[in-house]
Amino acid sequence: MKTNSTQVSYFTLTAYFDTGLLKYLYFMIIMCLYILIVCANVFLIVVICMNRSLHEPMYMFLCSLFVNELYGSSGLFPFLLTQILSDIHTVSASLCFLQIFCVYSYVCVQFSNLAVMSYDRYLAICCPLQYNTHMTFKKVVLLIAVTWLYSFLIIVILILLIAPLQLCGNTIHKVYCVNYSIVKLACSDTRANNIYGLIVTFLTVFGPLTLILYTYMRILKVCFSGSKQTRQKAVSTCTPHLASLLNFSFGVCFEILQSRFDMKGVNSVLHIVLSLYFLTCQPLFNPVMYGLNMSNIRVMCKRMVLDAVVKSFRLTEGNT
Repeated sequence: MKTNSTQVSYFTLTAYFDTGLLKYLYFMIIMCLYILIVCANVFLIVVICMNRSLHEPMYMFLCSLFVNELYGSSGLFPFLLTQILSDIHTVSASLCFLQIFCVYSYVCVQFSNLAVMSYDRYLAICCPLQYNTHMTFKKVVLLIAVTWLYSFLIIVILILLIAPLQLCGNTIHKVYCVNYSIVKLACSDTRANNIYGLIVTFLTVFGPLTLILYTYMRILKVCFSGSKQTRQKAVSTCTPHLASLLNFSFGVCFEILQSRFDMKGVNSVLHIVLSLYFLTCQPLFNPVMYGLNMSNIRVMCKRMVLDAVVKSFRLTEGNT
């Protein structure tokens, strides 16, 4: 019997399974991971905002990246923690659509931000004399704003396409809500959804990856023909970016493949871990990678921690 999406008040998530008392252990692990993600990203955002020496285009793009990590992880972790402790794994239709919006816009912002950062590195390494002319403060703000607004817009359209679908069921074989899982439940024509889904995939994944590949080919060309100092600068600033890109691309590509093809042969636990990889590991991977590998951020972090320790020590001495 066909049912309208307005009549489907909730969805059932069937990827969860009974873990007994172990669910409390899983809850604590996920909770600690979420707290660590929030602390690491907030700390680096504060470091960049409070130090004027870091008010440069590259660090402003990094700040946008860290804000996105907070945004994406907040779209998943609170929901995941609630579901782990729950005996009935259901989610309201409105909350499901909200989660799809958060997760998909997070992915879109992430790839767009990485593409903008690659363009910034291309200008800094290949056109150093024109860098300050091309990458002004207004242009940086514009690029960041466009990255977020563009991502929100295309995902809003995605939500508007799946919300009115006529559904023949309410079972999603995942631990969180996914657009294609709802589309597969539809009784009505889904050609518009499938076509727009492919367009979104190209615009959010393959489009930015093409731009990144082009800029890094130009950067490598300059590095091979440039001085040792140029090569060292390129390695120090581009290594974290490339590592972040490869890590995130792996997670997203697996999620795209497993949502489109039959993955019943994959172990259920491994399937869940890999499907959550880009949403759980990337938000912690980025702050660790950039914090440890970029000397300016590392120095400022040490300075802020040292200042905090000194102030705490002086406060303790004053109280005694």
